[in-house]
Amino acid sequence: MSDHIFKQFDTDIESIRSRVLQMGGMVEQQIIRALEALDNGDLLLAEQVVNNDQAVNLLEVELDEACANLIARRQPAASDLRLVMAVIKTITDLERVGDEAKKIAKRTLALHSGDMPFVPHVDLRHIGTLAIDMLRKALDAFARTDISIAGQIARADKEVDSGFKSITRQLITFMMEDPRMISSSLEVLFIAKAIERIGDHSKNISEYIVYMVKGRDVRHIGLEGIEREVAG
Repeated sequence: MSDHIFKQFDTDIESIRSRVLQMGGMVEQQIIRALEALDNGDLLLAEQVVNNDQAVNLLEVELDEACANLIARRQPAASDLRLVMAVIKTITDLERVGDEAKKIAKRTLALHSGDMPFVPHVDLRHIGTLAIDMLRKALDAFARTDISIAGQIARADKEVDSGFKSITRQLITFMMEDPRMISSSLEVLFIAKAIERIGDHSKNISEYIVYMVKGRDVRHIGLEGIEREVAG
């Protein structure tokens, strides 16, 4: 009976993990499409991203319920409980990444609505590409239960933060030099902030994997602390 219970737990958790990765794939595509809509002024694609966010939200609710049922039925302890808790936290961050993709799409609709003829030219592609790569690596690490990538993702997050600060300075300059650009510059700033937040959520996911594997909470110990924990 005990072996049967353990095997059933493994089956249940693997099913949940598989669906988490499915959710991650959906969210990644949402970001890619939102940024593509922004680059090309594709309003139809931006609308699709906004509408598809509901599917991400629905999957989050289903996975939350599956995790709650797993805890109630199996009463996991120690490393198994850490695994379930890490999955729950990962689901939350993925849903929030989906929200950021939706924000990018909605700001794209505002920018390309025709009411903002003066749009500042800033490079969002670099931090956008970095953020997508961070999420992709975090999901791959989740799939393989691999903590080795956590330090790399934390370093990339610092680069995204630096890029966001640079874009903010550029936009402030645009607004000071030409008040006609204030509205559109604020929309671009909101998009840049959404990308920066995607990086933060991806970093969070990589940190949950460290907690899942080693039982150590590395959320507030900095890059060097994360690298020491992973190496140790």
